[in-house]
Amino acid sequence: MPNVESIVSSALEAGGGVVRLAPAWVPRLFCVPGRRLRLDTRDLYALGAARGGIDERWFSSTTHADNGPLTAPDEGLSYIVGESGRATLKDAIEAMGAALLGQDVMQRYGGWMMYSKFFDNFFPLPHHLHQTEERAADVGKLGKPESYYYPPQYNFANDTFPYTFFGLEPGTTKDQVIDCLKRWDEGDNGILALSKAYRLVPGTGWDVPPGILHAPGTICTYEPQRASDVSSMWQSLIADHQLIDWSYVVKDVPPDKAHDYDYLLSLLDWEKNVDPNFVEHRFTPPIPVGESDQYKEQGYAERWVTYGSEFYSAKEITVYPGRSVTVADAAAYGAITMQGYGTIGKLNVSSPSLIRYGEMTEDEFFVTADAARAGVPLTNRSSTEPLVLLKHFNPGNPEMPRKLYAPVKEVGA
Repeated sequence: MPNVESIVSSALEAGGGVVRLAPAWVPRLFCVPGRRLRLDTRDLYALGAARGGIDERWFSSTTHADNGPLTAPDEGLSYIVGESGRATLKDAIEAMGAALLGQDVMQRYGGWMMYSKFFDNFFPLPHHLHQTEERAADVGKLGKPESYYYPPQYNFANDTFPYTFFGLEPGTTKDQVIDCLKRWDEGDNGILALSKAYRLVPGTGWDVPPGILHAPGTICTYEPQRASDVSSMWQSLIADHQLIDWSYVVKDVPPDKAHDYDYLLSLLDWEKNVDPNFVEHRFTPPIPVGESDQYKEQGYAERWVTYGSEFYSAKEITVYPGRSVTVADAAAYGAITMQGYGTIGKLNVSSPSLIRYGEMTEDEFFVTADAARAGVPLTNRSSTEPLVLLKHFNPGNPEMPRKLYAPVKEVGA
């Protein structure tokens, strides 16, 4: 068995505290790939039709995907790749977490508590929720808050429905929702008639705490989230053609509660679902870091694109053409390259145009706490194109804006 500490230590030394991560592709049986992940279309069903199409790529993941009995033992897990071999990020943190995350983070959180992903689907998803901490504990799992950001670089097409239904209309009653669940086998159970759809705007995002119903639309989405994979589907028919089996409702529900409608209703955070100021409370336009008149002089610009959650946060950094900068952060982070090419630390970085399943890339990294705090050198080797990366952080980044609420007038800004 390869020595994890040896592999990771060697990779850290070669990258100056920055290591490469291999692409982690995840299929979903009930999904149709949106074809914007830059995965070669010949490989969209690389794991076989029985596993479904690949419409997710997971980043900085120590979380095993929950995809039923055919799920591979390492599905969803990120691998650190170095000259001496490869090791999962999960094993690396278990073996030498203090060297990667800092001793303070290991003492406070015990490890890497989040991951991010690209979600890319051709059709909208069913109205569903992720369990709260209390309800997830009923099946021995963790609750799952998540957030959305719509990167312009991955949204050259909107696909079939660039709108997401969130929550329930104010005034909706619990009996109306229970009635929808009882009508599961009638085709369309009608739950979307109790909700409202919002137009998705590239370059903006949303905060989605656990217990909120949501039916994600067909924009390719960057999703920082807690390290959990619990869910419950509440819509029986998608886009008038795809039926959802009841087993997806109760996947993470105790067996004796599978038809207990009062229990199922308790999965909802009712007040957040019927919030009359949902947009004001959940919409997250980017927040610039620093003043815009400084950007040209310093050679780069940063924006918080995910913020306000106690579980994770994320930034977008843009390095201008031909510029070399050194950028410090308060904590370790994972990074995915959206556009351009150059170097990060001692490693080459480039955003791929086409990826074959199983191939390595130069677009995903993990940066240790020590390297992040000292400052990571970034060079954009293009004379015309920006170098753009998204950086996702564990809980507790002290620099994250605490502001969560945005005025309604900022929608679409």
